[in-house]
Amino acid sequence: MGEDLASAADPIALFNLGNRLWRTGNPAEAARTYEQALALGFTHARLNLGNVYLCLGRDAEGWRLYQARDERRNSLANRLGFPEWQGEPLDGKRLFIWVEQGLGDQIFAARFVPLVRAAQVTLVTWPELAPLFQGFPATIVPRTDPVSVSPEFDYWTLPLSLPQWVSPVPCPYLSAQPRPSGGRIGVMWKGNDRPDPNRSLPASLAQRLLDLPGAISLQPEDTGVRDFRETAEIVAGLDCVVTIDTSVAHLTGALGKPGFVLLQKDQADWRWREAAPGVAAWYPSLRLIRQPSQGDWHGAIDAVLAALDGAI
Repeated sequence: MGEDLASAADPIALFNLGNRLWRTGNPAEAARTYEQALALGFTHARLNLGNVYLCLGRDAEGWRLYQARDERRNSLANRLGFPEWQGEPLDGKRLFIWVEQGLGDQIFAARFVPLVRAAQVTLVTWPELAPLFQGFPATIVPRTDPVSVSPEFDYWTLPLSLPQWVSPVPCPYLSAQPRPSGGRIGVMWKGNDRPDPNRSLPASLAQRLLDLPGAISLQPEDTGVRDFRETAEIVAGLDCVVTIDTSVAHLTGALGKPGFVLLQKDQADWRWREAAPGVAAWYPSLRLIRQPSQGDWHGAIDAVLAALDGAI
């Protein structure tokens, strides 16, 4: 079927085929198909091709194409009175990093901030993350509305544009003073419905994890934390974390804490590409546990419990 679509030289059909190949675990073929669509002038394939390149570890090409994301094109930063940074030397310059995307994306991108070689770096982030980033070599500014920015900067950029120009620091790149919680295993089982309601566990299955000896919930409504620094302190005091694909997964990996990330079978996000089978490339302390088949959280939890057996 794929060859029939490709031979038709229909860029929209190629794009749709690429989407299916990507989502069903064939990123190499998806890349080839997106490349054909792009060669035929279907520019909407740029971002998807960038995502797939990042899944494949082709980072230089991937980050360049990732610049096509809507979050960059539609960012409020485009209205600032100074230009976007395009890799120019930053000696003696002042760089303004404006917030984008979700909490997990901000935690992921934080690894690039320490190696920005500018005279002055200002990082705008979500208020609940600001205390977590206070140790960085940057001025940390919580985003508030209405937005007011002084025009005293030379360039602006976004956190997920930094990888195109800046190398990451290795994990762990965040730290926290351990806070006693009375637990050994942290469980994060529910996230916001956006961007994906299917990433959360049903409460009955989450209970299997919460019934483990020493397990505690990391849901904010249970911990009573006010921000991510307080969550980091709890995580730092645990032996390991079991979490769905949410900001706590990124936080656990950024702290270098052992953890298991429960993923859907058809989850194809570059953030969770593997360096080795089951090992997160961007977070070496995290093990990735995928559903045996799409929707099968029972099997994924069985795999986590088997991995934890004898270790607790």
